Amino acid sequence: MLLDNRTASHLLGQTDWHDPKTYILLAVVLGTLGIASIVGLILSRREKIGIESAIVRRYNHKLQVWWMMVAIFAFGFLSGRIGLVVLFGLVSFWALREFITMTPTRRGDHRTLFWVFFIFTPLQYILIGLGSTPPSFLGGSTGIDYYDFYSIMIPVYASLFIPARAAIAGDYKRFLERSAKIQSGLLICVYSLSYAPAILDLKLAQTGGKPWQGSTVGLLVFFVLIAQLASVFDRAWGKLAGRHVIAQRINASRTWEGFLGSMVTTGLVASALYWATPFHPWEAGILGAVVTVMACAGTMTMSAIKRDRGVTDTGTLVQGHAGVLDQIDNICFAAPVFYHMTRFFWSV
Repeated sequence: MLLDNRTASHLLGQTDWHDPKTYILLAVVLGTLGIASIVGLILSRREKIGIESAIVRRYNHKLQVWWMMVAIFAFGFLSGRIGLVVLFGLVSFWALREFITMTPTRRGDHRTLFWVFFIFTPLQYILIGLGSTPPSFLGGSTGIDYYDFYSIMIPVYASLFIPARAAIAGDYKRFLERSAKIQSGLLICVYSLSYAPAILDLKLAQTGGKPWQGSTVGLLVFFVLIAQLASVFDRAWGKLAGRHVIAQRINASRTWEGFLGSMVTTGLVASALYWATPFHPWEAGILGAVVTVMACAGTMTMSAIKRDRGVTDTGTLVQGHAGVLDQIDNICFAAPVFYHMTRFFWSV
């Protein structure tokens, strides 16, 4: 049977960068941010003092971060698939730097960190970039799927290499803590986040086996959007109806009511955006709820690490706001779960 160009590209694992649904989804994001910015401008002109002014300032700072993230993502989008992979690689490098800076190291860790930053991090994203359709001189013609390599490179080989290299340095003081810290940073900031651009390489079908004609770029935008909205809705519901704090000493602003409200609201938004994905509305809603669970887990985990280290934020992305890792901890934890659920249930 002859295939049209769109279907053939799909089966070859190629992304249609000109899929109109992707542009519509991006337009929805830009339109929503535009409306939110107008609201923020109106609120900032009101001469209020005290807690209301603080809330408005935080709201406007958050919008600045979102505009920056959208601008960076748009630049990666215009650069093509490799551009997006490189973009996420740079974000991983930045986030890992914040993670390591937040936790003090010893001289004996410096060469281990060299391997972590300049060998394992780039190698992970090189393998992501190769994906399942690498160049022919690298085995593309034989159908090698580099998922088999990037899915185990850090959790197996890097996790074994890090303590061994640290031991060779001869510094045994707090050895287990130091090794675990470096391994955790690499796992969260690099390995987990790398599954976001890996979405671009998925070959998907709808439930029932019908090939999906959409763009995996749109699916990536969908994932990042609902992961970010999960945190926004969590805070909003926490402010409106929060009564029972999940863990007071870890994060006093996260409540069970906010978490449950976010699950429902994010699920509904995900269902409404199903047209940009290979999912049916109820499937998109379930994935939205799952992403909410993992986003909350990421936020709580990073809060625990910051409390342990005695810091408020991992860094400074925008004046008056938190660092890169604070902005993407939800994506880091949700990306591998979203990727593997999509790969398992909807891949061809």
